[in-house]
Amino acid sequence: MSDDAISGSEPEGAQPAAATPLRPRRLPTLPCSVVWSRGRAYVLEAVDGYAFWVGFDQYGRPQSLSRSALERQGWTPHRAERKTA
Repeated sequence: MSDDAISGSEPEGAQPAAATPLRPRRLPTLPCSVVWSRGRAYVLEAVDGYAFWVGFDQYGRPQSLSRSALERQGWTPHRAERKTA
């Protein structure tokens, strides 16, 4: 057995997966695009040259967010799957 196998270290020149930079995803720019944030859907709407992400808050009230606000709160292009017990 080699010393590397015993110590669990990686071979020289190998980068751990966490050190590999990921490309940040960008929000879609096409009108009517849908993204998910905090379990709710948001649709991109363009009005008079301005784009807003429109959805509903946790109480069912209409809510519009700017691109930067949606990026700050986090988003995903896919709806999260519910875990069933």
